[in-house]
Amino acid sequence: MTLNGALLRSTIVAALGGLLFGFDTAVIAGTTAGLTRTFALTPNTLGMTVAVALVGTVIGALLAGIPGDRYGRRDSLRVMAVLYLISAVGCAFAWNWYSLVFFRFIGGLGIGGSSVLGPMYIAEIAPAKYRGRLVGFFQFNVVAGILVAYFSNYLITQAALGPQDWRWMLGVSGIPALLFFLMLFVIPRSPRWLVSKSRVDEARNVLKIIGEEDVEGELQDIINSIDVEHGHGKESLLQSKYRFPIFLAVTIAMFNQLSGINAILYYLNDIFARAGFSRVSGDLQAVVIGFTNLVFTMLAMSIIDRVGRKTLLLIGSIGCAVCLAGVAAVFLTGTHETSLVWLLMGFIASFSFSQGAVIWVYLSEVFPNRVRGQGQSLGSFTHWFMNALISWTFPIVASTSRGAPFVFFSAMMMLQFFVVLFTFPETKGVTLEAMQRKFGIA
Repeated sequence: MTLNGALLRSTIVAALGGLLFGFDTAVIAGTTAGLTRTFALTPNTLGMTVAVALVGTVIGALLAGIPGDRYGRRDSLRVMAVLYLISAVGCAFAWNWYSLVFFRFIGGLGIGGSSVLGPMYIAEIAPAKYRGRLVGFFQFNVVAGILVAYFSNYLITQAALGPQDWRWMLGVSGIPALLFFLMLFVIPRSPRWLVSKSRVDEARNVLKIIGEEDVEGELQDIINSIDVEHGHGKESLLQSKYRFPIFLAVTIAMFNQLSGINAILYYLNDIFARAGFSRVSGDLQAVVIGFTNLVFTMLAMSIIDRVGRKTLLLIGSIGCAVCLAGVAAVFLTGTHETSLVWLLMGFIASFSFSQGAVIWVYLSEVFPNRVRGQGQSLGSFTHWFMNALISWTFPIVASTSRGAPFVFFSAMMMLQFFVVLFTFPETKGVTLEAMQRKFGIA
């Protein structure tokens, strides 16, 4: 099977949810000072302002599998696009702190839902030999969104729009949100979802459209895996036979956030400020961090289907642990602050080369077709729950000891190395249906 135009178009459009995901994740970093001044925020209320979007994300991730299974991945993504748009406009015109919190919560629902539905859709239309790169394109868009957010914050700061410039920072994402919504009307439904609804002829047509060479063979494999012919297309994930993929999903999602990645991205400007950087230089350093993220994600995407998911995770674990230990040392000793940028660049490079590129691919491929929606929701829920917990507590812990959070993050990355080494299987080049047989799931 080759990468034809319809397959690439479908991947690009679905991955636009990742661009909005990344933008909304990182844009808050440039607004924390302005929000603190405007609404007289304490460290606790600042943490809540940042984390409330993550509460929405947790709920969105947990529930997205329900409409995704009932109405389809593509149509459910349209709802996520609407939520992104409402959030952007609402935050831009927020009239008090409570309205801001509410609209950030709405945006969180969109982020959580798209983090489930986007990778799942791409995994279900992608051939096995390209699946890592195609699903990885979702992560590429996430980090591209992060870079765009940092660069947008920098440009808005340079424009000197005054103390309310945070409104522009939060509102500008409404433009790509509208574009995302409109483009979702030009891609087909997932063939695996269609089969799960016994719409086999439609699934056959989609397989032809996306360039599948052995349409009937692939279609029969999907039918057998979902058991449509026997009326068992819907099952509960909470069964003992699914315990291993559940373990893999929960573990990779937890370690993704135990690295501290999102806490660092959310509070990047504050971290640089505590190290003595000005607001403008901090914004510029954030752009450099975002660019590093993008470059190493592209590198990982180019080799993930050759090197494999497990190898990337092992390499990245070591790099993250070493760089985070260095950041901790800078803050604990109060010396060598100039090395902070390089250490954070090293951490971001190591993370994006491993966890960043692997997580959404891995979550989308370790579950059987019949419970993939539930499994993807569980993994994303775990990811966002840990994100909310860590991001809420980070400014509180860091206010008492700037180095303590980074000591913890470094230790977690060392632990991840051994967990991955001894328990994670390699999934490169294996079809979704063969993965089900490999795990011994009937």
